[in-house]
Amino acid sequence: MRNVHFGCKRQKLRKIVSILCGTCVSLLLAFLQLVALTYVIHIIKTDKELEMLKTNGYYNPVSVGDYSLNVAIFGNKEGRHTIVSLSGFGKGDCSITERRMVSCLEEDNRVAFVDRAGYGLSDDTTNDMTIDYIVEDYRQALKNAGLKEPYILMPSSIGGAYATYWTSKYPNEIEAVVFLDGTQLSENMRVNTDNAGYEDSMNVFLSQLGFGRYSLRDRYQLYAEGFTEEEQIYGDALNLMTMDSYAMVSEASLRDENLEEAWNNINTNDIPKIYICASWGYQTIEEVTEHGKWVNNRIMKNNLDIPLKPEEYEGNEEYIDSFLAACYDAVSSRLYPYIERLGNCRLVMLGGDHTIYEHQPEQCGLIIKEYISELE
Repeated sequence: MRNVHFGCKRQKLRKIVSILCGTCVSLLLAFLQLVALTYVIHIIKTDKELEMLKTNGYYNPVSVGDYSLNVAIFGNKEGRHTIVSLSGFGKGDCSITERRMVSCLEEDNRVAFVDRAGYGLSDDTTNDMTIDYIVEDYRQALKNAGLKEPYILMPSSIGGAYATYWTSKYPNEIEAVVFLDGTQLSENMRVNTDNAGYEDSMNVFLSQLGFGRYSLRDRYQLYAEGFTEEEQIYGDALNLMTMDSYAMVSEASLRDENLEEAWNNINTNDIPKIYICASWGYQTIEEVTEHGKWVNNRIMKNNLDIPLKPEEYEGNEEYIDSFLAACYDAVSSRLYPYIERLGNCRLVMLGGDHTIYEHQPEQCGLIIKEYISELE
């Protein structure tokens, strides 16, 4: 009887194991089907998006050796100056988000948007994205695109560090620099910001399989008011292409070293420069509250679960007064030493979002246009 009892238990155990194995196999097959379907849909959509961007003049691959960088050129190809946009970290869509700002410049100038390796329509690379490597890539792409020096560099955010290094190492190639709230360099600085998964190779792998389309809004918000639905589609396509690159992983991991290298190699010179200070550029209560309205519109448009910004001074006096004081202190202690070391750099205060080219495109464009006219 005991042997029969044990035999029944073994049969039940085998049945349970068989059911579990069958369930696991079914789940695995379902997952593989999901991966395959996601990948196929991603490839089909990517091909359509690439064709769309080609048709609308955003695709212009230029060889830099083993791979190509995209150099999208707009404006007057016989214009007086060549303005070169250097994007901020993770911004594969600057050729979209900066166009309203540069629209007033395109009649008399060429405007080139050079995507770094792994950005937008540029090819990816597994090479180390050191600051010297990035700048050499920029130089080679522009040269091979037929754009002759000198250039007016127009960097935003970390692009400012690359422009600083470029002007110090190759001053004869640069006519002027327009910093759009460029990263403020200083001795022994470290950027304590969330890389949003850019240092994770697994995220890159999943993005290449198409899963980045599910998490696009976790990385990139919908554009602010003023952008068209068509521009949003273009920008999403470019950012999806940026999310699946290993060059981004390398750039993120080397960011602090690159900033330090840029600072240590500054050669003070007389190249004309203008620094448009946005993040620390607030000087009035009105600037703070107006920016609050802009940010709140974006928060609500994207259904973000974060606190709204103050839109009125009354009731927020302590916060706004403290914020304005902090901006003043930051400019005095961090920004002034940087622009003084750069040499021949004018400071313009335009309080607003770090992506000031999105927040106040017309104002930025006019500042740049007037500054370029002074160069002539």
